[in-house]
Amino acid sequence: MIIGGICLAALGAMAQATPGKKALKAYEIAQEQVGKKDYPAAIRSLYQAIAEDARFVAAYQVLGDVFRLQEDHANAVENYRKVLELDPDFSIQTWYGMGISLFNLEQYGQARAAFEKCLPVLGKEPRQKARLEKYLANCRFAEKAIQSPLPFEPVNLGPAVNSSHDEYLPALTVDGSTLIFTRKDQRGEDFYVSRRETGTEPEAPWQPAVFLSQEINTPEFNEGAESISPDGQTLYFTICGDPRGKGSCDIYVSRLVGDSWSKPENLGAPINSPAWESQPSLAPDGRTLYFASNRPGTLGGIDLWKSMLQDDGSWSVPENLGPAINTRYEEQAPFIHPDNQTLYFTSEGWPGMGGKDIFFSRRKDGVWQQAENIGYPVNTVRDESSLIVSADGKIAYFASNSLEGQGGYDLYTFEMPRHARPAFVSYIKGRVYDELTGQPLSARVSLVDMATNEPLFGSMSNEGSGGFLASLPTGNNYAFNVSAPGYLFYSGSFFLEDRDASEPFLLDIPLRKIAAGETMVLKNIFFETDSYRLKPASYAELDQVIEFMRQNPTVTIELSGHTDDVGSEEHNLQLSENRAKVVYAYLVRAILQPDRFQYKGYGESRPVADNATEEGRALNRRTELKIVSDSGQ
Repeated sequence: MIIGGICLAALGAMAQATPGKKALKAYEIAQEQVGKKDYPAAIRSLYQAIAEDARFVAAYQVLGDVFRLQEDHANAVENYRKVLELDPDFSIQTWYGMGISLFNLEQYGQARAAFEKCLPVLGKEPRQKARLEKYLANCRFAEKAIQSPLPFEPVNLGPAVNSSHDEYLPALTVDGSTLIFTRKDQRGEDFYVSRRETGTEPEAPWQPAVFLSQEINTPEFNEGAESISPDGQTLYFTICGDPRGKGSCDIYVSRLVGDSWSKPENLGAPINSPAWESQPSLAPDGRTLYFASNRPGTLGGIDLWKSMLQDDGSWSVPENLGPAINTRYEEQAPFIHPDNQTLYFTSEGWPGMGGKDIFFSRRKDGVWQQAENIGYPVNTVRDESSLIVSADGKIAYFASNSLEGQGGYDLYTFEMPRHARPAFVSYIKGRVYDELTGQPLSARVSLVDMATNEPLFGSMSNEGSGGFLASLPTGNNYAFNVSAPGYLFYSGSFFLEDRDASEPFLLDIPLRKIAAGETMVLKNIFFETDSYRLKPASYAELDQVIEFMRQNPTVTIELSGHTDDVGSEEHNLQLSENRAKVVYAYLVRAILQPDRFQYKGYGESRPVADNATEEGRALNRRTELKIVSDSGQ
């Protein structure tokens, strides 16, 4: 019979001479101790039985099983080999147990042979067959992986971050300057934060970690498994055991107000449920949340899910990420990279090195591709988890308790293998303030893909500092807008379709209050050459004007068109008039108040730059917005 994974042979099944009374008595005592899971005592009794009878096959078998369950795999294999030496046909479980221990000793070829030996017999039971086939798939993968090891030189983050306690589940802002992680000590699980002393380079030292917030960390509950928004302004995390929650663990959110974190809010249904929800990861758009849950609808024990933030502030019904990511086993610890196309996670279902391995998947045409193992020795026979990757894709952060560190689980970095790197992502960092007073402003910062008109990022600048931070993937063109109530919005753009942004963009954004006579250039209004046909890349900017007019219902504006001096004055005047009229028509269709809009073409009569250069002519070809009046003032 099998108890707790241990083969307990009855006397009638022993293919050997009946052992002596003392050996048998010690073996029977060991059986009782195994039933009580008193494994150290059972080991002593089994050694006593073997001392009385060195050919006591059943005692060696049980001893191998007990050592295996105690994860002493070297001793387990030694005893299994003794069983096979004395009686090769004693039990098919000998091969199974030895396969598991050889696997954990990373002797994958020998482990595969052991599993193949017992598959014809044990594989008759469907669940056991599935388990054996998974072990065999792992063996085949691992045999190949160790033949082509990846460069892997993990570096401990040092005593400023790590301690004698466990540190794990790191989260990083997109500029790499702020690290938040979970520390487990005598209080339980709490968040700590560390910042770079001199810069955001990987070699820059970290400041000593400090307690994140009394509002978030509590002595009553465990707080962990966090995700910081790319701009560092919003923290999504897990609280377990809160009686006010919907399940055993729920996902909460807290926002940075000035220098302080707000009181956590439970995200509620439909994200949280009576099931287990944990390990959130926020996408760079600030509107897509990935997380792990064992809610109904999983393909296995725990799956990865996503939910979208709706325009009304509610979250959509969570969607399972599907069979390219999830398996019949467990998937956990999702991390969506700032490129919004690469997902890292932990799985014990896909073929790997054993236990929990780190995998990644890339999204292509909106569809997640089949999970891929990062490889050996990043992944080993032990559990690997909680991996995150820097915005530039070069540096990975992870937790490990198998390397020499400060104690327990420590945080480490290593250079990300090239095949598993995400797309390069730069960032925009800046401050929004009142142009006249210099006072910081809480403003809406948005970044929109011009090709698709899809929002890439949307968040508020910090109301205490006016600071903002946004990820900026290369390979596309983006409209960039900053807006605040009572102010003209800021219009900018980043053209990265054909070039990489090797350096971050650092911006100061002064906003001017709405007043009659104030003007601004709409920098993202584009027309076909020598035509008044709008390019689709203009829609994001036009939608921003629509939103501006809706937020300021007492404002009347003039839309003006301007050209360079190429061509006749008459032609340019007519072209500029038609372009202004097209913009006017687009806006009036959205806001059915034509009396709030005027349009006029000025042709080449109001240049802002020298028409002698292409750069100057490009600046002169523009659409402007002018405040005609504001009846609310």
